[in-house]
Amino acid sequence: MAKLVKIFIIAGLVMGCLSANAQVRYSISPLNADIVLNKDHIRTSVDFLTDPSLQGGRATGSPGSAKIALWLESHFRVQSLYPLGGSWIHEFETPDGKGRNVMGMIPGGAATTRYVILMAHFDNIGVINGTFYPGADSNASGVAALLEIAAMIKRMNICHKIYPSSLIFVALDGKEKSLSGAAHLWKEISEKKLLDPVSGQPISASQISLVVNMDQIGGTMSPLSDNNPRFLMMLCDDSSASRRSTLETVNRGKGFGLELGFDYYGSKDFTRLFLRRISDQRIFLEHGIPAVMFTSGITFNNNKPQDNAESLDYDVLKDRIRLIFYWLDKVL
Repeated sequence: MAKLVKIFIIAGLVMGCLSANAQVRYSISPLNADIVLNKDHIRTSVDFLTDPSLQGGRATGSPGSAKIALWLESHFRVQSLYPLGGSWIHEFETPDGKGRNVMGMIPGGAATTRYVILMAHFDNIGVINGTFYPGADSNASGVAALLEIAAMIKRMNICHKIYPSSLIFVALDGKEKSLSGAAHLWKEISEKKLLDPVSGQPISASQISLVVNMDQIGGTMSPLSDNNPRFLMMLCDDSSASRRSTLETVNRGKGFGLELGFDYYGSKDFTRLFLRRISDQRIFLEHGIPAVMFTSGITFNNNKPQDNAESLDYDVLKDRIRLIFYWLDKVL
């Protein structure tokens, strides 16, 4: 009976899929993924990631960090992502203890040899001198987005949309420890130790067409213009000019109406700082891999106890996640 119920549920989901154009039956609309994007899910994820009961918070090497890694693995399992190299959790050593990257893959088409990496770091500074730092914007917001987008891509798969690139989801540890999680991920790739779970072959750097990093995308305290909380920045180098125009087209054409920025508040120096020095995509840019960073910028809550779950605007965060997903639907 349980098996029969599952079959009916899957059939219902497939029958409920929409095409982008009634005349083009198999052009699957990204609207299908909206059904699984839920503001309450986002808030639940942020609440868990910022729970004061986490021992040591989310600091790399802490018991809380280990608990978060297992929680992330459980999400990837439920969403039927494929583990890379036989494991969702990829451990590495840091001066403060064991780091853990958590990753899973949604395969592209049968003939694909291209990969896109979507990542967000889950660590933060944790507990210092007895003070708990929740890290809601930094970067529970990015991790919540990572999980929602994974669910949205899987929904598109159910609707029979298979993307030309395989998508690797990575929750990175060690960002606050000199980007050590991103460095370990690159080490696995460069040493041919990161294996495609479908083909069993090593994933090479030349096969990675794009890295997308989400780092602090839940804040509204540092708007691009006065009194407009509905904004998002996409930082990238000149090689991603077409990807910038795609984001503008999707934002305008789908009626999101977010104010977009493509530099860090008009400063070339700060754009370079955030893109090429202090966030995880730096590791890939240094090795010639195209990368973009989505962010809503640093606020006065950064690295303070006030960066808690209540400080985020979940309606705006939901729209940012939708925009990033719709953009991915075009660029994958």
